[in-house]
Amino acid sequence: MSGPDRPARERLGEARERLEEARELLASAPVVDGHNDLPWALREHVRYDLDRMDIAADQSGALHTDLARLRAGGVGAQFWSVYVPCSLAGDDAVSATLEQIDIVDQLLARYAGELAPALTADDMESARRQGRIASLKGAEGGHSINDSLATLRALHTLGVRYMTLTHNDNTAWADSATDEPGVGGLSPFGHEVVREMNRTGMLVDLSHVAATTMRDALDTSVAPVIFSHSSSRAVCDHPRNIPDDVLERLPANGGVAMATFVPKFILQAAVEWTNRADENMRAHGLHYLDTTPRAMKIHRAFEADNPRPIATAATVADHLDHMREVAGIDHIGIGGDYDGTAFTPAGLDDVSGYPNLIAELLTRGWSHADLTKLTWSNAVRVLRDAEAVSRGLRATRGPSNATIESLDGPPA
Repeated sequence: MSGPDRPARERLGEARERLEEARELLASAPVVDGHNDLPWALREHVRYDLDRMDIAADQSGALHTDLARLRAGGVGAQFWSVYVPCSLAGDDAVSATLEQIDIVDQLLARYAGELAPALTADDMESARRQGRIASLKGAEGGHSINDSLATLRALHTLGVRYMTLTHNDNTAWADSATDEPGVGGLSPFGHEVVREMNRTGMLVDLSHVAATTMRDALDTSVAPVIFSHSSSRAVCDHPRNIPDDVLERLPANGGVAMATFVPKFILQAAVEWTNRADENMRAHGLHYLDTTPRAMKIHRAFEADNPRPIATAATVADHLDHMREVAGIDHIGIGGDYDGTAFTPAGLDDVSGYPNLIAELLTRGWSHADLTKLTWSNAVRVLRDAEAVSRGLRATRGPSNATIESLDGPPA
């Protein structure tokens, strides 16, 4: 007897075995998660007052993330997003990014027994041996550098190890997935940004960018790229996801696409619902990405009247199955986007949920070797490879002092 006709007790027993197997796997090959917005959530909730929002305590009523749930989820390394919204521009964006970097450093100092600062792939491996969570920084949105390559290098000096070329709006030199086309991908200065990121050893992150920008970046980058939190466009047709022709290019580039958990990017039925939910937020004078208590109260009231399509761990697994088929097992990873989204899939409600995804993939026949690449090895390798490219480039050329005006001409 198989399938749904098997006794419920037997199916439950097998599910528990798979979950235990997943936890055992994560004990040796923990998750490297590409994107967590805890720093911005701390700014929004308590203006960075860690006494008021101590992640050593249970924060399940307010956040997706705290130390106990990171441990329960089998997280071994986290790229903490030092995101600032596109509503901040120029020097204001730079200052806010510096504040975001500072709060990550405060977290690392305050919770030094649990969180280990990591700048390199070797640091990630060292943290794993110590039983600490390797903590890296990723800037989300090229507006954070205010069109300045010197600012880009300064962020790298402060520990930023990837930068997403855009967020939801275009920069002057790169097109976003969720804005009207501006420069048709990357401008000449945008290509120079990619080259300078390669030289410094900062990963080029292609989440949030237009498909034209993805292709331009892949044409220019001599180092592996990442998608810190993007899924498959063939599985869910949302512009934030990755087209198959781009996934097909990752083996030659060496990059890694890290599947996200955001329901509106992974479940087709959630796309239209989310558009209406976002309009409801705007009608109340709030940004659609707001996850403060007032915003969530409005979200929940809307959801009560308009039942939300529910994504699950199986939904994410559908994306990973497809991404593995197109890009190959060496070029996929995980980037949940916790504390950067109002809604999460059932079973992946917060950072404790990763074992449920691994259990689902085990049920689908994924091997331990493949899962180890997904959770740990691929992300560590891509950073190590970017470091190697950087060493070679630094030996042959110095910093670029190009300006956007010198490459793209005066503003229109």
